[in-house]
Amino acid sequence: MKQYIYMAAVVAASLTVTSCLDDDPKSSLPIDDAYQNASTLVIGTVAEIYNYIGGNADSQGLQGCTRGVYDLNTFTTDEAMLPTRGGDWYDGGLWQGLYNHTWTAEESILEATWNYLYKVVMLSNHHLGVLNDKANLLDEDKFKAYNAELRGVRAMFYFYLMDLFGRVPIVLGSDTDVSGVAQSKRSEVFRFIVSELQEAIPNLSNDHSSLEGDYYGRMTRPVAYFLLAKLYLNAEVYCNDDWTSGTKPDGSTMTFDTPDGEKNAWEACIYYCDLLKDNGYELESDYTYNFSRHNEMSKENIFTIPMDKMLYKNQFQYLFRSRHYAHGAALGMDAWNGTSATLSTAKAFSYGTKYEDMRWDWCFYSGPLFINRKPVLLEDGKQLNYRPLEIALDLTGSPYEKTAGARMKKYETDQTAYADGKLQSNDIVLFRYADVLLMKAEAKARNGGDGSAEVNAIRKRAQMDKIDLTQLTTYLTPGTEGLPNMTPQLSAILRERLLELVWEGWRRNDLVRFGLFHRAYDQRVPLASEADAHTTVFPIPNAVIDHLYGFTQNPGY
Repeated sequence: MKQYIYMAAVVAASLTVTSCLDDDPKSSLPIDDAYQNASTLVIGTVAEIYNYIGGNADSQGLQGCTRGVYDLNTFTTDEAMLPTRGGDWYDGGLWQGLYNHTWTAEESILEATWNYLYKVVMLSNHHLGVLNDKANLLDEDKFKAYNAELRGVRAMFYFYLMDLFGRVPIVLGSDTDVSGVAQSKRSEVFRFIVSELQEAIPNLSNDHSSLEGDYYGRMTRPVAYFLLAKLYLNAEVYCNDDWTSGTKPDGSTMTFDTPDGEKNAWEACIYYCDLLKDNGYELESDYTYNFSRHNEMSKENIFTIPMDKMLYKNQFQYLFRSRHYAHGAALGMDAWNGTSATLSTAKAFSYGTKYEDMRWDWCFYSGPLFINRKPVLLEDGKQLNYRPLEIALDLTGSPYEKTAGARMKKYETDQTAYADGKLQSNDIVLFRYADVLLMKAEAKARNGGDGSAEVNAIRKRAQMDKIDLTQLTTYLTPGTEGLPNMTPQLSAILRERLLELVWEGWRRNDLVRFGLFHRAYDQRVPLASEADAHTTVFPIPNAVIDHLYGFTQNPGY
């Protein structure tokens, strides 16, 4: 009997639904015919997996598309919202529910995101199986390198699954039957990811993934270093298997093996941050270059989704979703008039005051809008004026229903883009070195040290280093007063993470780590009690629970 190429994808009914690759010309070929040499093997396994880092449809891609990973990590926080604007953006209460933490296990966005992430896991498993079966086509070093690359990608997708859903199954085969799938503790998934990355690193390329070249957009050693630093920074969260208990492990007493010996969580984070510095990463002198049309040579970006309207189908829909209709029309494009910064974000940037952060203008459209030095006009002939301080979750009936809120500006507008700007030239930034410096600063502070050097380097690049933080009392993050173990230094670092990394999809991860994700501040609806800590993870979708024997729902759902 001939073997045929199949892929296994997690769908609502099962983790093991197997279907032919209808859009793949190899789908009807026996495996021995499909992979006859090293080149076809690598293209069909390692190269193929990178088609799924980005996407062009809802819930697909780690960033760029809507109703997926990015939206779950952003619109559930105090950073940004999709306000209801009359008949626009209610969508059955989806966006209000994300902001108010009233989602349920029936949400389609959760099921679709789960399916997408596990689809890539199962594809990775399938490709690893093919690579092992056809290992004779490669020399030993190349086999180890490609094997490590696929394991690294799989580990990265498990990172997102664990971060979002907590207790998820570790599946290592592409033909695993439903009856053989077990739900793992969050701490077990954490240690699995760490182990996979550490084992992959010696065989990964040391190249900078964000630079054009042979490893452009691929899993390399620095990408794995970044993920390990992020894992250890969140070790107290990820090693807590009862996140609703009100207690958690102490990162300073947790021990982990690293190539440099045994370290606590904070020391391990610092270790991997330093490896990235040693690898040649540094802050760009110009913050905006990292998000420019031609950012593929950034010395700061660590991992990106390559974008090229002539080569790839990956889309970047966030600018399109945020712009007012007249804004899009002035660019010769369409627009959805949606995403806006929250009031607390505007205040964090000291918008409209003498302390206004320079990054506000780099990241947001606010006030009267000009395109190519010409005013953008509304239908009534008045100039479009974005009003950051008039934002609210429901703007229906407001005089600023269509114009309230500062809009996303972080990525340079590519006026040669296709599909109303969604097929752009700017690579989508997933990991960058500024985050590494802030992770190191936080780890040092949590370990009893001083992280001011790293924070000051970032603030100097933002032209904000001359402000005396001791006199700027509003610099501390609101809502952190009196929290256990929250020092002024940590509070300042959390705010700096918002200022530096806004629109980059890390806010939920940060707020969970600081114990603020389930607290009420700014415009949040007051939550009942600390029991609402269950929302620090999302529920396992009911469609998954219904089809996986022995699976139990996350606490609180």
